[in-house]
Amino acid sequence: MTSTLPQGTLGILGGGQLAQMLALAALPLGVKVVVLEPDPQAPARLCAEHLQAPYTDPAGLERLAGCDVVTLEFENVPVEALAALEGRVPVRPGGALLARSKHRAREKEALQAVGAATAPFVSIEHEADLPGALAAVGGRGLLKTSELGYDGKGQARVNSDAELRAAWDALGRAPCVLEGLVPFEREVSLAVARNAAGELAFGPLIENTHRQGILRTSVFPAAAPAGTEARAREVARAVAEGWGLEGLLTLEFFQLPDGTLLVNEVAPRVHNSGHLTQDGGGISQFEAQVRAVLGLPLRDWAPLHPAAMVNIIGTAEGQEPDWAGIDALPGTRLHLYHKAPRPGRKLGHVNLVAPDLETLRARLDGLEALIP
Repeated sequence: MTSTLPQGTLGILGGGQLAQMLALAALPLGVKVVVLEPDPQAPARLCAEHLQAPYTDPAGLERLAGCDVVTLEFENVPVEALAALEGRVPVRPGGALLARSKHRAREKEALQAVGAATAPFVSIEHEADLPGALAAVGGRGLLKTSELGYDGKGQARVNSDAELRAAWDALGRAPCVLEGLVPFEREVSLAVARNAAGELAFGPLIENTHRQGILRTSVFPAAAPAGTEARAREVARAVAEGWGLEGLLTLEFFQLPDGTLLVNEVAPRVHNSGHLTQDGGGISQFEAQVRAVLGLPLRDWAPLHPAAMVNIIGTAEGQEPDWAGIDALPGTRLHLYHKAPRPGRKLGHVNLVAPDLETLRARLDGLEALIP
């Protein structure tokens, strides 16, 4: 009998905390990991071979081309890097999907093309696009740069034409998307994995809350109406198949009061909201991505028990979490990224597991009080 374990090498473009956790999921499967990342203090350097070089570095790309497969840690990788690897090594997801998902206007157009609903939006690329744009999305909106913005960066809320013009100027008149504000009831996310053979698997529906544009907490199971997860899976399936996904993709949704799901954003990778799958039992989102890109058998993944996650974010005052209190709280597990602290930077997260949802929510209230 031939083993299905890969015993190969996985290349990753990007070496941050997501690459670190992907590497930690790959190692028990017998898979070695190589990351291409310019930051000398990249978190993944602690558990993977670290190629410290720009993403377009010819020697670094040559090393990745010698891997069995290459995947992405985040979407702000230059598409030129993927183009240089094309035809030399499988890259999952590929350059076409990356180019689509890293540009908000193209992403929303591609979502609508496969039947996924989004908030109303208008592309702002030239000054001539400003007049009438805010009215077209309902009179109130969020202006976001089409590329590179994340965790609340590169965006501004606007309520008048004057505010829209000022916000566009403040963003350097870069290509932007103006999204209409929608009266959502909750934010949820769901991931889908698909391998080269077209096999699909889904992650759990997770409920998310944000603070100042950065994810604060994630909870499983989500307190969403019956049928929400099934509808989210239908959308995820349509996107994965319509976009030819090979790898893992996470969709963030707004759930409206009538139950409608609007896709807010798509990430072609593991996602901060899915970190709670590390400690709830079963496989994690990280193992799911590794399996998908290596062509290993897939299966749905979700915690076996109610689970939650709280992010640890650097504060302007340099406040520290109550480490002893976190350690003493039942069901907690700490994950630090070995990053130098600075305001607004994700430094780690705490996962929390409980035997039932009532206990989870009580413990979560206690955990949040321990983390500034």
